[in-house]
Amino acid sequence: MTRVSSGMRVPASTYRLQITAEFDLFAATDLLGYLHELGVDWVYLSPLLAAEPGSEHGYDVVAHDHIDEARGGAAGLAALSAEARRLGMGVLVDIVPNHVGIATPREDPWWWDVLRLGRDSPHAAAFDIDWSAGHERILIPVVGDDDLLPGGRIDHLSVVEGEDGPELAYHDNLYPIAPGTADDYAGPQAAGGVDANTVHDRQHYELASWHSADDELNYRRFFAVNTLAAVRVEEPEVFAETHAEIRRWFTEGLVDGLRVDHPDGLRDPRKYLADLAGLTGGAYVLVEKILEPGEELLESWATAGTTGYDVLGLIDRVLTDPAGQQPLDELEGRLRGGPVDWSQLVHDRKREVADGMLRSEVKRIVRDLRRHLPVVPAFRAEDAVAELLACFPVYRSYLPEGREYLDEAFASARARRPDLAATYDALEPWLTNADLAASKRFQQTSGMVMAKGVEDCAFYRWSRLTSLNEVGGDPAIFALDVEAFHAAMVERQRYWPDAMTTTSTHDTKRGEDVRARIEVLAEAPPAWARTVERLQSLAPVPDPGFGSLLWQAALGAWPISRERLHAYAEKAMREAGDHTTWTEPDEAYEAAVHAAVDAVYDDPAVGRALRELLDEVVAPGWSNALAAKLIALTMPGVPDVYQGSELWEQSLVDPDNRRHVDFGVRQALLSAVAAGAGAAAPHGLDDPAAAKLLLTHRALTLRRERPTLFSTYSPVRASGVGAEHVVAFDRGGVLTVATRLPVGLAARGGWGETRIELPAGTWQDTLTGRTVASDRVGDLLDTYPVALLVKESR
Repeated sequence: MTRVSSGMRVPASTYRLQITAEFDLFAATDLLGYLHELGVDWVYLSPLLAAEPGSEHGYDVVAHDHIDEARGGAAGLAALSAEARRLGMGVLVDIVPNHVGIATPREDPWWWDVLRLGRDSPHAAAFDIDWSAGHERILIPVVGDDDLLPGGRIDHLSVVEGEDGPELAYHDNLYPIAPGTADDYAGPQAAGGVDANTVHDRQHYELASWHSADDELNYRRFFAVNTLAAVRVEEPEVFAETHAEIRRWFTEGLVDGLRVDHPDGLRDPRKYLADLAGLTGGAYVLVEKILEPGEELLESWATAGTTGYDVLGLIDRVLTDPAGQQPLDELEGRLRGGPVDWSQLVHDRKREVADGMLRSEVKRIVRDLRRHLPVVPAFRAEDAVAELLACFPVYRSYLPEGREYLDEAFASARARRPDLAATYDALEPWLTNADLAASKRFQQTSGMVMAKGVEDCAFYRWSRLTSLNEVGGDPAIFALDVEAFHAAMVERQRYWPDAMTTTSTHDTKRGEDVRARIEVLAEAPPAWARTVERLQSLAPVPDPGFGSLLWQAALGAWPISRERLHAYAEKAMREAGDHTTWTEPDEAYEAAVHAAVDAVYDDPAVGRALRELLDEVVAPGWSNALAAKLIALTMPGVPDVYQGSELWEQSLVDPDNRRHVDFGVRQALLSAVAAGAGAAAPHGLDDPAAAKLLLTHRALTLRRERPTLFSTYSPVRASGVGAEHVVAFDRGGVLTVATRLPVGLAARGGWGETRIELPAGTWQDTLTGRTVASDRVGDLLDTYPVALLVKESR
């Protein structure tokens, strides 16, 4: 059941649903009965506010005063909330405070008004616009190369009659016209009056080449997405207006908690969270905060914790064999033509981003700085700031908190660029000033550079073991031993017991079971090396290193359709950006990669090479998947089940991980599993999908119905020949036992006399329904590679 912690209602678990026009709030309402039967405590919904027409994800909010009608509107949330209350469930909703969608200007009334009236718009202060940099006009980078005419004129521009008067049309894009600026328009030929280009020149915005965004954009965006404009929720009136509908949810008791998207984009996350706590009455709030290894979430924030990428990395690494690091390093070196220096790769990709797609942000920081340092040449200051961003070790600081990360960045930048020493000496007092606009903007920008340089680029250029290339993780950290995992869990139980635990999200690069299968490669480097070399000889990818990344995706997601693998290949090679890009695709390179994908399906020899490796990794991958799922569901924190992942979650990067989920199959299988009532494991090893569903059902139900069994954390250690293959812990009456490194375990000949230090009492395995009669691990795990033991009450 939902419990109360320090006056705050805390879920026992959550289940994430992607709400769309096809799966709206009414469809979600109909599903709540199944989720309740599964054992879920709270339903967790993707963004609900009005979004761009046709948006599948909802993160491009265009209006803050109502729920998207296509997603079910206010009536849909009311129906879902009522049904959740009837079932005793809570409701958690994802919110997007950092930015709004502006792809279709008319859909966002605030943006439309600012384009129409400029600085005089009552909504101008809501957007982070540097008017002076654009000569009092907002730069809109939408004009194609073919439409750029001599003299700065734009082709395919016209004035049309709109809903409320004349509008400016560029192809299918419509923009407002300032009052009185088109009264003398004389039509397309401008006979006897002005033409559309002249009308355009009178507006508070300038339609410009799409190439200009990198250097000249004068409004802050979400990362490098031109169609997502940042909003200034640090201003009290902007906060109030953008949270009016959210306030209603809590005033009317419709929603119980919030997930805050991308808090690092906010000027002052701590203040924002304090304001949000005031609005919600101190409700349960999670933040999508990416923590680098060793970094800790600030306790000064009004939040229950992160959304769980930090612990996702710990789970994956405790299931990864450290012995695989050296041979996989050597393989990566052979494929890439030499050793890969991950830290240098990260620096260089971040610097590339700071000098490229986010240069407009660097220039704006420097413009702010030069108000205080006019004697520092702009080009040197831009060079220095870009290098600092490339050297920043974490996503961002929150001055005065996190000053040590800024100091580290300055030290690294000075070492790399001693020629800029004098410039750094001049910049440091200002960038370390917590109250300065430039330092605040630097902090908002460093996270953008990290995300675009690392997650969206470097992750696709290093393929040593791609299960580690995950959001919030450092692929250079290969594995984690069991004792280190226990130490991390003791800390988590002490400081962040109500933070979310996740294994798959809408942003993960690979679904949880894809990663679980890829992890097996750390136990089988020779087999993997043979397979890669064979695949490269049969279906060569021009860049063998990228080929390794592609084949790991195919292996982890198999069976995967041809269309899905082609879509992944396209996104992965363009995100890598070293041979082809989204804006300048290399047709020959891409054709070669797509030919290799087709060969998997069309060339029997290629398909056979992949299937032979699958024969070696599927079973241990299944073991890893069940181990990861049980650990995640029972460790300290609030476990989230991403939609559909109670069965196999073999998605790749978005939009693949937002595909339709067949809940009918899951409902039918749950009925069959539940009918077994745990007596003698109804499906066992013959049906791993049913085993995952059974495990999820039993663990979630225990967490909801008997929360006191999950109130502490104690390591349970093993002894004997297979001791290193056990992860076990006691949560205060529920004991998790999971297999790790199953290939090595089989090579040892099995568990033998390996035993665990079973706490005193009588225990029952909820997965098999049997009373535990032995502390021998081989007896505990003779049906499944995991066990979920519950102490029987006297």
